Amino acid sequence: MIPYCTPAPWPQGIPSTRMAASIARGVDPAEATVALIGLADDEGVRLNHGRIGARDGPDAFRHALSRLGAAEADAPAWPRVFDAGNIGPGTDLQDTHDRVTEAVAAVVELGLLPVAIGGGHDLTFPFVRAVADRHGPMTGVYFDPHLDVRDTPGSGMSFRRLVETGAATGLFVHGYDPFVNTREAKRWFDAHNGHVEAFGPGDPWPAGDRFFVSFDLDAVDQAYAPGVSAPNPSGMDPKEAAAWARAAGKNPRVMCFDIMELSPQHDQPPGDGSTARLAAYLFLSFLRGLTERPAHD
Repeated sequence: MIPYCTPAPWPQGIPSTRMAASIARGVDPAEATVALIGLADDEGVRLNHGRIGARDGPDAFRHALSRLGAAEADAPAWPRVFDAGNIGPGTDLQDTHDRVTEAVAAVVELGLLPVAIGGGHDLTFPFVRAVADRHGPMTGVYFDPHLDVRDTPGSGMSFRRLVETGAATGLFVHGYDPFVNTREAKRWFDAHNGHVEAFGPGDPWPAGDRFFVSFDLDAVDQAYAPGVSAPNPSGMDPKEAAAWARAAGKNPRVMCFDIMELSPQHDQPPGDGSTARLAAYLFLSFLRGLTERPAHD
């Protein structure tokens, strides 16, 4: 149904939560609010000399989601979620990006709010590009110690490309670390309507008709999220991350959301799955926020 997407493997057995069970069994997109898309590629991470492994992030996320929580969770009725499957790599980075944009465009045409799990952070560029092509330019809110405004192909180029192509009109970064960014990158960011730590999860959001939100798990401290492409020795804690994810879901101006750089093979100990569980928790927090969006008249 969705171009370039292959069915996602869900673990055997009965998932813990009703919401995860319904996704695993398959939800008709006509009855859904959200589309889940796995971006199973980390070529951009390799090009930037990061730790590869994020191509396995989407499947690890689903495994964690299927076992997180209680079967009858004390939570609002979840939005219906259609699992579009995984988009694998193309012949090169450009081809992969084009595949992602085409697939996400098909999801948006169905009237669904796209949520992506990845995968290298460069994939945020084609993901958001597809949404902007349909809804118009957006303001970006992202969580990452890195500004990701490089001018070379790889996982560190996504937000520069979004600005240069007109898909993003401004950028707000949270979790910024000056030790892992060049002076040149910060100057480019400042010169292109970039802002650092400008508001908190409980504060009013900046002016703007539309937002995209991108959460790089590198923004979370490595004590809680070791399974990432670039571990962070001084990141945020999970409660703060979850508060942001819920705030993004609650904001009716947020048009798409992604959780990126989940690299499960780097969890400590290997196979522990703790970072994937955090990603699943952020996804649930985003869905919880969706249930709190103001009702349309």
